[in-house]
Amino acid sequence: MPDLKLGRLPDRTPIKLAITITPDLQAALQAYASIYAQAYGVEEPVAELIPAMLTAFLESDRGFLRARDAQRSKP
Repeated sequence: MPDLKLGRLPDRTPIKLAITITPDLQAALQAYASIYAQAYGVEEPVAELIPAMLTAFLESDRGFLRARDAQRSKP
């Protein structure tokens, strides 16, 4: 088997997740989508923005990242 620089791609099968949110959160998400459209000139539905928002949040949470790394390194 060849030794490739690119490793095996991770599982990219989409998973549908249904949640219930408060009206205040829905209004904030709609406002975010509106401001996003103004900033980038592209209207994206809230449902398309949420995965990117969650990813950005998790990648910026240092406590979570440290805890996850520690959990992964346990035998």
